[in-house]
Amino acid sequence: MGLDDKIGNKGEGLGGKIKEGLGKATGDQSMEAEGHKDQTKANLKDAGENIKDAFKKDDR
Repeated sequence: MGLDDKIGNKGEGLGGKIKEGLGKATGDQSMEAEGHKDQTKANLKDAGENIKDAFKKDDR
């Protein structure tokens, strides 16, 4: 996985945590759910990149 991908995924996950926290603090369930969705999406991207990395290592 490229460094840019790692940084992007971590940033997206962090943004999701912030959004979720703000949603909880303000009682905005929509924002809270959107933040949770952003975190899940970032985690799935990380998992996909890890799978690609595993196959790249096997090809060498």
